[in-house]
Amino acid sequence: MNGLSRMSLTHQINHDVQLDDFCIEIRERACTGEFDEQGYVSLDVIEKLKALGVYRALVPKRFGGDECSPREFCELIERIAMADGSVGWVASFGMSPAYLAGLPEATLHEIYKDGPDVVFAGGIFPPQAAQMTQEGIRVTGRWKFSSGCMGADIVGVGISPRSDEGVAQLPRMAVIPANQVQIDMTWDTVGLKGTGSHDLIVNDVMVKEDWTFIRGAASTLPEPFFKYPSLSFATQVLSVVGIGIAAAALNEFKQLAPGKASITGGAEIAQRPVTQYEFAKADAEFQSAKAWFYQTMDRVWSEIITGQTPIPEHIRDMRLACTHAVRISAEVTRTMQMLAGMTAIYTHNPFSRFVNDANVVTQHAFMGDASLLNAGAMSFGLDPTPGYL
Repeated sequence: MNGLSRMSLTHQINHDVQLDDFCIEIRERACTGEFDEQGYVSLDVIEKLKALGVYRALVPKRFGGDECSPREFCELIERIAMADGSVGWVASFGMSPAYLAGLPEATLHEIYKDGPDVVFAGGIFPPQAAQMTQEGIRVTGRWKFSSGCMGADIVGVGISPRSDEGVAQLPRMAVIPANQVQIDMTWDTVGLKGTGSHDLIVNDVMVKEDWTFIRGAASTLPEPFFKYPSLSFATQVLSVVGIGIAAAALNEFKQLAPGKASITGGAEIAQRPVTQYEFAKADAEFQSAKAWFYQTMDRVWSEIITGQTPIPEHIRDMRLACTHAVRISAEVTRTMQMLAGMTAIYTHNPFSRFVNDANVVTQHAFMGDASLLNAGAMSFGLDPTPGYL
């Protein structure tokens, strides 16, 4: 083993230890209700995510980033989500280079001039009308579901710009410094409370056109990552949060069951045949869904790094695997809660948080029934709705 290999191995070992320690801290703080009660992930946790490399993971090396693969990033988010779903969800927006890649390279150099650890939060919907002028695009409006906005450095908002002549342009995202945006803390939900997916308010901010990009447009950046289907990746980084939550529920139950007896005098949970049967069934369904999730990702990434263009059927499989994985994950968390008995129904019990958080993941539009309808249509040679691929 040469010196470089030893150094890389040592770096990886140190990174794993740092991540393990950080996840223990996240889990302990989440269990106190800290993130849920305040309605956002604490800012010192965001700083630690930066230090861990979450926000530089997908940034090109020429901008100071680590240029990780999609799988490496998703595996990182899965581990964080096992500690807490809300922190995992916020960390997942370290995928922002996939969005920001639509900006001109000169703008990206400006964004990363002080380093690659830039936190981006977006509020895409509903797109707001915006007037194009000679000075730039005048942006005003309110946007919902801006996860992680409390700790963001820059934010993106969805706009439908019009020229001075009233001609409609393609929808865009306008990127704005976070200090020019107001946050209305509207996020009050049954699960993933700590994501802080509040409303954004912008009042008459002028945005230069080179700080906007057309949503869905292909990136011109040369790195392989920017040839990976961006909408599929945006779905995967959220889906893997559900996978992490379900993995945490399975682990929690394995620790609980051997020592927990019924207050009515029954056998320990782990000794009951119904427990053994249901746990094995849930574990098999979870592991199968997780394996397919990563398999579809690996296949498309392999195509890209060998210079091929992913075929629609493989992209379709990625989207379908996401919806399947998050739904199986939610079912698994509920099964673990039921097997855990009455103690698992209390508000601050970990199983209650697992169930609520996993169910919220299934509610996201990316994993809705439309994804199944589109996948089914493609199975019969029909075209999916625009934007699905």
